[in-house]
Amino acid sequence: MTIAGPSEGPLGAFPRGVVLRETETGDGLQGMKRSFPPPALISPAAKRFLLDALPIADLNLSLDALIGKRQEIHASVSPGGKAVQAELKVAVEWVELAGVPVQWVLPQAARDDAIVLYFFGGGHITGSPDEDLAITARLAHFSGCRICVPAYRLAPEHPYPAALDDALGVYEALLKKHRGQRIGLAGESAGGNLVLGLIGTAAAAGLALPDVVALMSPWCDLGHSGDSIRTLDGIDPTLDLDHQLCHMARAYAGGRDLTSPEISPLFAQVPAGFPPTVITSGTRDVLLSDAARLSTKLREAGVTVDLRISEGMWHVFEYYPDLPEAEASLRGIAAFMAPYLAERPV
Repeated sequence: MTIAGPSEGPLGAFPRGVVLRETETGDGLQGMKRSFPPPALISPAAKRFLLDALPIADLNLSLDALIGKRQEIHASVSPGGKAVQAELKVAVEWVELAGVPVQWVLPQAARDDAIVLYFFGGGHITGSPDEDLAITARLAHFSGCRICVPAYRLAPEHPYPAALDDALGVYEALLKKHRGQRIGLAGESAGGNLVLGLIGTAAAAGLALPDVVALMSPWCDLGHSGDSIRTLDGIDPTLDLDHQLCHMARAYAGGRDLTSPEISPLFAQVPAGFPPTVITSGTRDVLLSDAARLSTKLREAGVTVDLRISEGMWHVFEYYPDLPEAEASLRGIAAFMAPYLAERPV
């Protein structure tokens, strides 16, 4: 998930800058290192986004500041997601599964034979189901599936494996409660990391694996060894390495090796039966190399993979409902998942 600050821009309620410090001036404020004109063939809304992008600020991980920032982000972003929810007439219900609060996102005439378990992003340190309604409400609407979104625990208060434990508990509960139904897994950014970790953990525990997977800009190498982490640093308007990702990774790992397979699932063994997977990214996504390398690794392991790279798009561009490219990507994800979530033959 793109972490957004309080200033509004051309996309209305969905801010575009990353503002994670109380003060936006002084040594912490970092301007874009390089600037290129927007590609000619992207939408006018996407061009405005790139041209008007706010500077990226340094990340303050002091607990008081982080708690305040989470509240600020929630207050700023959630109304936009709720507006998407209302426009699409998608319902929301909160329940508890395996001791974890979960948000059910329910489209009109929801199908009763398939569900999607979705994990929000936010660098493992911010984020919530409400903040991701701009994605989950549209994915529910386009797919017709009920979407289950756990409010998993966040670092640094709850470093690894807390979020993965929450994910596994909810997944096991869904397997029992919805026995016989198709289950998809989806997530963006840090949520994609959890999806990959959950599949590996479920396989090791002998649990049934999901039927299909969707990953948007997955953050699967927290050691940041990919090429795009440097070549697109300062080009992605929403996320950078030195002032954000490095701090987020260390907070989540809690002292563990950032390149270990449990922290960076790009380096984990691909389990047998890994589900068909669609991966989306963009040519300005600082984590493009994560998507590319993951796609190659899965394909070499015999997994059906569809890697979709959108021209001129940045990290989790699907988050912004005014972008035609975002709607097209989410519709494409729903279409990819559809045959794998079809009712099983009797």
